[in-house]
Amino acid sequence: MIAHKPPVISFVGTSKSGKTTFIEKLIPLLKESGLRIAVIKHHHLNFEIDTIGKDTYRHKKAGASAVILSSPRKIALVRDLERELSLQEIVSGYIGDIDLVITEGYKQESTPKIEVFRRATGSAPLYPHDDKIVAVIADEKIDAKVAHFFMLDIKGVAKFIMEFFQLRGFGAK
Repeated sequence: MIAHKPPVISFVGTSKSGKTTFIEKLIPLLKESGLRIAVIKHHHLNFEIDTIGKDTYRHKKAGASAVILSSPRKIALVRDLERELSLQEIVSGYIGDIDLVITEGYKQESTPKIEVFRRATGSAPLYPHDDKIVAVIADEKIDAKVAHFFMLDIKGVAKFIMEFFQLRGFGAK
């Protein structure tokens, strides 16, 4: 049996450009189309998700290499790594019955990307220098040779993603 590999689209841009807010608004629209969505957020520093004093935190602090918290509706894994996993390793090893993976970050990966660009950040846009950028979401009209959307066009971006990956919704494969 061949494992299902969901398509991956990465939202990239500088800090404070609006990536998280845009993804937060996009997810419900894609879900309304029947798609099962996973989101992977890249963080360049170490992080903690456990609460000090809780059982899983205590188990991890005691030296467990991996701790899994499971309930009837959710599962969470905290695991030590010897090296950073590639995006493909995460998708193939940890995500099962998903129709689309949205990532935030992963600028260096070779997945299709949508740049979120806000001139007010003071940073230069990424799209002229990254041929994996397939669309740009911006707060102003830009001259790009890829699809262009304004910040409030959540529906347009959802439609673009579904067409780009030929997703039909309702359990698309």
